Amino acid sequence: MTFSDLNLNTSLLNALDELGYQHPTTIQQRAFSVIMSGQDVCGIAQTGTGKTMAYLLPVLRLFKFSKEKHPQVLIMVPTRELVVQVVEAVKKLTTYMSVEVLGVYGGVNMNPQMAAVQEKVDILVATPGRLYDIILSGALKVKAVKRLVIDEVDEMLNLGFRTQIQNILGLLPEKRQNLMFSATITEDVEKLINIYFDNPARIEAAPVGTPLENIEQQLYRVPNFNTKVNLLELLITRDESMTKTLIFVGTKQLADDLYEQLQTRFPDKVGIIHSNKEQNHRFNTVRQFQAGTFRFLIATDIIARGLDITDVTHVINFDTPEVPENYIHRIGRTGRADKKGISILLTKDLETENLEQIESLMSYAIPVMELPEDLVISDVLTEDEKPKVHMRNTLVKVPKREDAGPAFHQKLAKNMKTNKKVSHKDKMMMKYGKPKKRKPKR
Repeated sequence: MTFSDLNLNTSLLNALDELGYQHPTTIQQRAFSVIMSGQDVCGIAQTGTGKTMAYLLPVLRLFKFSKEKHPQVLIMVPTRELVVQVVEAVKKLTTYMSVEVLGVYGGVNMNPQMAAVQEKVDILVATPGRLYDIILSGALKVKAVKRLVIDEVDEMLNLGFRTQIQNILGLLPEKRQNLMFSATITEDVEKLINIYFDNPARIEAAPVGTPLENIEQQLYRVPNFNTKVNLLELLITRDESMTKTLIFVGTKQLADDLYEQLQTRFPDKVGIIHSNKEQNHRFNTVRQFQAGTFRFLIATDIIARGLDITDVTHVINFDTPEVPENYIHRIGRTGRADKKGISILLTKDLETENLEQIESLMSYAIPVMELPEDLVISDVLTEDEKPKVHMRNTLVKVPKREDAGPAFHQKLAKNMKTNKKVSHKDKMMMKYGKPKKRKPKR
């Protein structure tokens, strides 16, 4: 099937042709006609399957020009990077259409965004927190919204946007089409669907846990953290095919530590991105990685969901994610748009349980690779890797109350006083050494 087989207009077909897109993915095929019918939709598909295009194409096909300056389409996404990506995708698809699109997100000054939403906006892409703030400011009116898209809804709920999403849904017109796309349908997602959606059609294509066929997965078993670092340096030094490699780590501190080590070996070829980095730094880093200036990009899971970086050759999981779905989202950054990709997982004994959960989710055993012969096995352990010394806890028997006698403390001699009345005569004797009589009153 090609895009020509879908009910697309000439403007969209020409834009797709210029972008080099010819064949729709499974989720794009299945979602198109259902969304075109006007029915609410819940799309379930993992990262890398073309979810963004799956809702943008039918939404743009249904779009009708209006002189109304308030947005007709509202798209909510979890991260700032994904806002930028969706806005760019809309602009590319509407090259031959008259559509005004705007993106708003947190982390930057809200005043310019408040001014921008008061101009004509047909499609608004936003993160929930900033969107709700702008609505409350009075700068944005949502009375004209005809279609609502919530992308990566499970991730938005994980990030703590539940309250903002519910508040925004309560402000939108009741008569609208709801489109929700998610990699997983959690209990919280189900509650959201039951309350705000009208009998949505469920469309499932490559649900999370299905290993993508065009990604070759590899696994290296290493004894500890520092050996992982040695292996990582060996792999990226010797494999020249790693021209655009994403290295995922679990924490921001670990990302910073790895960056310092790799930057020394590969000066000006390594980028880093996590939530503590300023917004401009994040955008510039992604842009340089996309352009090929950076050969390696160290990242936390902030960009494992939704961010579309083209032609990623390798994904290296430096750690084994505790949440098995995160592994799927990470490796989904490569092998996109029918291209081949390679995923490498470095795991240690302490992460065995995490690995088992990942393989159980995928129903797939990741092939184990042999360690390089010249790999230096480190014997230096981190604090969490050091054996824990368990001290024997000897309990002292507390005597029962009836076995204990009354509390008794011997008083000091100076405190052993008795009440004794002293006459005035005796007081004078003690004070002056002689009796002293009071003068008679006159």
